[in-house]
Amino acid sequence: MRVGIFGGGQLAQMLVQAAISLGVEIVICERVPDSPAARYTQHTVVGPWEDEAVLAAFARRCDVVTLENEFIDAHLLRRVEELGTPVWPSPATVAVVQDKLWQKERLVVAGLAVPPFRAVDGPDDVLAAAQAFGWPLVLKTRRNGYDGYGNATLRGPADVVPAWERLTRGGSPLLVEAWVPFTRELAVMVARRRDGTTAVYPVVETVQQNHICHVVYAPAAIAPDTAITATELAVAAIQAVDGVGIFGVELFALADGHVLINELAPRPHNSGHYTIEACATSQFEQHLRAVLGWPLGATTMRAPAAVMVNLLGQRNAPINTDAIVAALDVPGAHMHFYGKRDERVGRKMGHVTALGATLRDAEAIARRAAGLVAMPV
Repeated sequence: MRVGIFGGGQLAQMLVQAAISLGVEIVICERVPDSPAARYTQHTVVGPWEDEAVLAAFARRCDVVTLENEFIDAHLLRRVEELGTPVWPSPATVAVVQDKLWQKERLVVAGLAVPPFRAVDGPDDVLAAAQAFGWPLVLKTRRNGYDGYGNATLRGPADVVPAWERLTRGGSPLLVEAWVPFTRELAVMVARRRDGTTAVYPVVETVQQNHICHVVYAPAAIAPDTAITATELAVAAIQAVDGVGIFGVELFALADGHVLINELAPRPHNSGHYTIEACATSQFEQHLRAVLGWPLGATTMRAPAAVMVNLLGQRNAPINTDAIVAALDVPGAHMHFYGKRDERVGRKMGHVTALGATLRDAEAIARRAAGLVAMPV
């Protein structure tokens, strides 16, 4: 059985690692030859995804195709299907999710709670939205935004034009959302098979700085009713987009107990990395099970608590290959280094996960190890 993956970054790399245990071969399709995932499989197709010959060669080598990010245009995924290879999540699902406006419109039609939003075609539309929503606002690219690339917080009229000019350089249309006065940012990983069977992981809390995830606490220290609401919203959201595979659902918890959906990701997600060590089935193995139509695995945690800390680049330079050596001396710290050739400020270079009897215990271990890495957080 061969699963093809569009993209060769760290998410694809960790999918390769999970595939080995299942006896599944992975084919990586990437634009460049030296990707982190491609180094761990003998099956690669290199070239522009828009090239018909590349798509045909990739489709021929795979039994099923999936993706590690939502940046590949849905019409290219449809072309792979036309060539006879199934794609999960489906091109129709990806088309909805990869456009944040369409994504939110679909969730609203399903009756699910999201922040107020609207499409905007120019700075004047943003100012009009401010009349309806108030300041601050969040201006977003509808496509291809991640880790803060594609977002801008607008605190007043003077911020509108500079943010508009910056965000439209990539060519994506924009949308604007009301600022949500959340008390916590939550996330839920949901796996869904083609027959609608789902497996749901615990609700976690994510700590973001500059729109980049720094720390994940599993499970989130929230009221049981809030956890139930977040879980039900997450499952309903994936059903609404007819998702197949693993999906990350980002949510906002409000002071009054309400929960809003922020965004969906149709792939393994940073907030689910803790599952590799902390859960009976990792998000990566679960994704492979789901897209292959195999039974989904248990999502129970192996310890009462787990904390994941991202290792983010602190400079722009070639990577220090010995960066994690000192951290390996910390008992209970599980290190993951992604094998990227170059460090960049804010770039996700790896992560460390620790398990414990409490979140405080797990966090102490994870932060101690992260502090010994050559790019301390």
